[in-house]
Amino acid sequence: MNSPAVLAEIRRIEIGLLLEAIFQRYGYDFRDYMRETIERRLEQFQKENNIESLSLLCSRVLREQSLFYQLIGYFSINVTALFRDPFVYAALRAQVLPMLRTWPHVKVWDAGCATGEEVYSLAILLAEEGLYDRTTIYATDISSSALATAKAAIYPLTTLQQGSRNYLESGARASLSDYYHARYDAAIIDSRLQKNLTFAKHNLVMDKSFGEMQVIVCRNVLIYFNRNLQDQVLETFWESLENGGYLCLGDKESISFTSVSERFEVIDHTARIYKKKGVLG
Repeated sequence: MNSPAVLAEIRRIEIGLLLEAIFQRYGYDFRDYMRETIERRLEQFQKENNIESLSLLCSRVLREQSLFYQLIGYFSINVTALFRDPFVYAALRAQVLPMLRTWPHVKVWDAGCATGEEVYSLAILLAEEGLYDRTTIYATDISSSALATAKAAIYPLTTLQQGSRNYLESGARASLSDYYHARYDAAIIDSRLQKNLTFAKHNLVMDKSFGEMQVIVCRNVLIYFNRNLQDQVLETFWESLENGGYLCLGDKESISFTSVSERFEVIDHTARIYKKKGVLG
């Protein structure tokens, strides 16, 4: 009988083989995701789909495309909320949005937008500061199902009610109920906030620069990547920002000790807001 250490090593090898197989078969690269996160998601997927072993899962994923798309839904991180971390939106309102008025047209990239609550929070913020009419928000995610929810803009009423508390703490200029229409136990975001949104499937690991942006928001995604992949994605963000553009990360993320650390200045350390330095020469 194999010892627990040997079994753990076998599972580590099997996970590596599965991720390599996914890359070779479908072109999705999860090899540099944090391995602890991948392992937890695989255990959950196996249990919920009654798949006894990783070797069987690998065999089925290679042959059943529908099963593969189910699996990557487990790898996608969809933890989000309206005005999550209100202090971040307060910092954006005070320190970033006034500077956006210097651009004739504003482009915002919400990378890893999940089910869209963050996108609509940004839209409300821009609307209240008189910037939304000349802004385009590009909202991207790897998950098709998450994007479908974001596009529909329909949420449980409890989601909006919980978001109201965050909104008030962020420096609200109105009532959150002004921005949605409720019916029974669901609510739809007002169409005024949907008109300047472009949703697209985008893989931060595989896909490259996403245009010339004034603002990139990517919160609580990099924590699931190892350092090499974090550097790769941060390089993409740097390339995608205009000089003087802003990057906003999650509260457990930082550009410190990364490949781009010297190319940004810190605007707000607590809110993890950075500004791209001008390029000399």
